[in-house]
Amino acid sequence: MKPLRLINLISCGAALLVLMAGCSNPKATFDPRATGTAKIEFEDLNLAEDLGREWLEQGETLFSLGPGDVLDVEILGTGNTRSTVVVGPDGRIYFHLLPGMDVWGLTLEQTKDLLQRELARFLTGPQVSISLRAVGSKSIWLLGRLNRPGTYSMAGPMTLLEAISLAGGPSRIMQSGSVEDQADLRHSFVQRQGQFVPVDFQKLLVEGDMSQNIYLQPDDFIYLPSSLFHEVFVLGAVRGPRTVPYSDQLTLLSAISGAGGPQPGAYLSQVAIVRGTLTEPKVAVVNYADILKGKKTDIRLDAHDIVYVPFEPFNGLKAYARSIIFTIVNTIAANEGINAVSERGSKVGISVGTGGGTGESK
Repeated sequence: MKPLRLINLISCGAALLVLMAGCSNPKATFDPRATGTAKIEFEDLNLAEDLGREWLEQGETLFSLGPGDVLDVEILGTGNTRSTVVVGPDGRIYFHLLPGMDVWGLTLEQTKDLLQRELARFLTGPQVSISLRAVGSKSIWLLGRLNRPGTYSMAGPMTLLEAISLAGGPSRIMQSGSVEDQADLRHSFVQRQGQFVPVDFQKLLVEGDMSQNIYLQPDDFIYLPSSLFHEVFVLGAVRGPRTVPYSDQLTLLSAISGAGGPQPGAYLSQVAIVRGTLTEPKVAVVNYADILKGKKTDIRLDAHDIVYVPFEPFNGLKAYARSIIFTIVNTIAANEGINAVSERGSKVGISVGTGGGTGESK
């Protein structure tokens, strides 16, 4: 995935990196842990059910050439014709007597047939040998808490497990005499063409659930975040969307204040608190306007919570949560990709819609 292509995934807004902490009990209550405050109900959502079964199938697509691929080409029975050629940025290769031949998108067999057909203009019955020396046109990104993070060539079908193994697996650290995982598997993700692929890394790598072992595609972005950082993420209709350092005393009021406070016109009666894994998030909707007026007690937050202040009423809780998570995942992919290719790369911001409706600040 090229940096420019990565940057184009996200268009505007404030820079954020985000993951969410886990939670499990269905139809439970969101306990604000503040004396005298009523418990706030929240809803369990399941994005894992969106994982397409077709992603677990290898498919029959043959490798096709693209810019950066390196080939060994030779005319059999003819001396001194063996050459190493590179597919140029324009998709062309140059070999022997031939002008530039466009091979972008062709398989090796199709490229062989093309070369033999064109060489027949100069030679009698030429037979060409062609092999793939190196792949430069297709790669995947493996970043975060891995032993060997980076970009890896993809010459053929590859599963998520194979890719993670190629990168040395999740990294670990010796802590207090024991080995601890540095990667937060509950919030790791695969991003594909601007979309969040709802793979449960915890189930795959810890529980051995092979229903999560999808086949990857070129330009897929795999990210395993650190388990060592604890923050709360505040976005939406606030003056300065950002991460806010977490402490045991961090509340909804102080978190939003830390992001500069609400923007004019923010729809304060439906502020969302998102908590849970990326594939099974929980959402609580609270009336922040009542907290500001002292009608309700402030709410304490957990590390990795997402606080979202909408501009307007949301339309469908699951679609709303999915939109927030998908957009944040794209932002992480853009920011981490830029950081991977440029030490001076600037962050990419985001803008999240609410899915319809209009409303005034309440």
